Amino acid sequence: MDYSRIITIEPGKRSGKPCIRGMRITVYDILEYLASGMSEDEILADFSELTREDIRACYAFAADREKKLFVAAA
Repeated sequence: MDYSRIITIEPGKRSGKPCIRGMRITVYDILEYLASGMSEDEILADFSELTREDIRACYAFAADREKKLFVAAA
């Protein structure tokens, strides 16, 4: 998935953390909610401005970042 049009990084917003479509909701926020046991449906119910595609973009961003960390360590 090409998350580049969904995940944005702006130096003055949320300390430059990756956010979803310029909103103040970070990739970390979404991943933390999922890790705590919230379902995608629960997240979407709590944040009506999010879409399922936004959540998939968070997965793709995290997977890509993990891959880059692995390559850098090698």
